[in-house]
Amino acid sequence: MTTQTLSKRQKEAVPQGIATKQIFAARAENAELWDVDGKRYIDFAAGIAVLNTGHRHPRIIAAVKEQAESFTHTCFHVAPYESYIRLAERLNALTPGDHPKKTMFVTTGAEAVENAVKIARAHTGRPAVIAFGGAFHGRTLLGMALTGKVAPYKKGFGPFPADVYHVPYPKTYHGVGTAEALRGLNRLFQSDVDPARVAAIIVEPVQGEGGFYPAPADFLAALRALCDEHGILLVADEIQTGLARTGRMFAVDHAGVVPDLVTMAKGLGGGFPLAAVTGRAEVMDAAHPGGLGGTYGGSPIGIAAAHAVLDVIEDEKLCERAETIGAMMRERLTEMARRNSFNAIGDVRGLGAMVAFELVKDRTKREPDAALAGRLVAKAQEKGLILLTCGPDGNIIRLLAPLTIPQEQVSEGLDILEEALAEAVSA
Repeated sequence: MTTQTLSKRQKEAVPQGIATKQIFAARAENAELWDVDGKRYIDFAAGIAVLNTGHRHPRIIAAVKEQAESFTHTCFHVAPYESYIRLAERLNALTPGDHPKKTMFVTTGAEAVENAVKIARAHTGRPAVIAFGGAFHGRTLLGMALTGKVAPYKKGFGPFPADVYHVPYPKTYHGVGTAEALRGLNRLFQSDVDPARVAAIIVEPVQGEGGFYPAPADFLAALRALCDEHGILLVADEIQTGLARTGRMFAVDHAGVVPDLVTMAKGLGGGFPLAAVTGRAEVMDAAHPGGLGGTYGGSPIGIAAAHAVLDVIEDEKLCERAETIGAMMRERLTEMARRNSFNAIGDVRGLGAMVAFELVKDRTKREPDAALAGRLVAKAQEKGLILLTCGPDGNIIRLLAPLTIPQEQVSEGLDILEEALAEAVSA
């Protein structure tokens, strides 16, 4: 097998709607990946924040092997198992707030979001949900409705479920602060939906696909107060931000805000499919028996992996490690941005090891430069570094290295990034 032959086979066998890089994986270990041609890459994507604990962490692999020796599937509805209950207990304790909580497990982040909406509607008896411009909440029909980006996620796939509304998300680099975002909410309540009809507001504490914009702490606090005032549930979508990625177990912890429901996926399973919704016990119990669940929800294999993930986060101090990695990245990028040769770097931001920089044609006008971002990703890939773009204009580079990455590989990756950016700028 070669990249060339696999690329041809993919084109003939796989729909073009499933867009991919042309990096055909052969093996991977921690923060390194080798393709079928034997080329080595440093992975600054981590499966889009799935591999916070790195590729094939030995403790996760061992836990999965041990579980596979016992059983791989029963369906929790048919024959439940202790490991599911114990993981629910652990997440009930780890998520923000000291109130009684309950947890359910599904398979994907989109399922977690959909179930959070179902639970919120069951608890409140209300239909409407508010999300934010730039948000990403999945590719299912309701997930697309909640997502605040048309291309490529929503284009041509409507109509979407009703009673979903979008308001501005704070993007301080682009002049939208807490006050303006809250004015957008107030305008929505005045013109489109009575707050008494709103079941939930769902928010990413740091927007992922939307551009790695951290929500200001005062904005999240204001959302909490507004939800309390109107009897609305606050849902924190921690699918990309959770499980130590931002330097805390959950990104909302930075603001000291306690949501009613938290959705998790990605890093929870350490490379194995698993997602969760954790919330206030009385809220989670609003759905009638049989109203929640799914055939593969809480797979024994994913549950075993998640227990190992939580152990690794604690034992290897990955929250602290995220802060160290993120500080290295931001310091290096900020230093690059000070040089005239890199005046295309308009902004450097992020929490913990969820870091991004925005590429612009003009720092004064802050006009996005998606073409430069595309050239940088391609140059970096040629040199052995995997990068991802994000943002509504495709001009933002996001850095999501595994939190277990060795220090020298962080430096090596940043060296490649700097060299690739220099070439991309001059191209």
